[in-house]
Amino acid sequence: MIENLKEVFDKFTNDFHKFDMIKNPLSKRPDLCALMLLDKLVPGSNDIFAGADHDVVYFDIDQDELAEAATEDDVLYLVRCGVILDPDGFMMFV
Repeated sequence: MIENLKEVFDKFTNDFHKFDMIKNPLSKRPDLCALMLLDKLVPGSNDIFAGADHDVVYFDIDQDELAEAATEDDVLYLVRCGVILDPDGFMMFV
């Protein structure tokens, strides 16, 4: 369990969108990799997207559930795919 999810995301800021550093990605597409890992860690039966704005998609992923299921390596993977944790939740630029 990760005690402070925001701190772990912030820890990996320099790895943001460095998809080429992921060994054996689940897909060749960074966005698809992020979605597949999020669904694996926090399975759901509804849409994973909570909404979208001009060039951003927001994920319907509970922060506490992700903190319970994820490791720091999982967070690094998500950051390298382009996932951001901001005050509104998880998001990704498109």
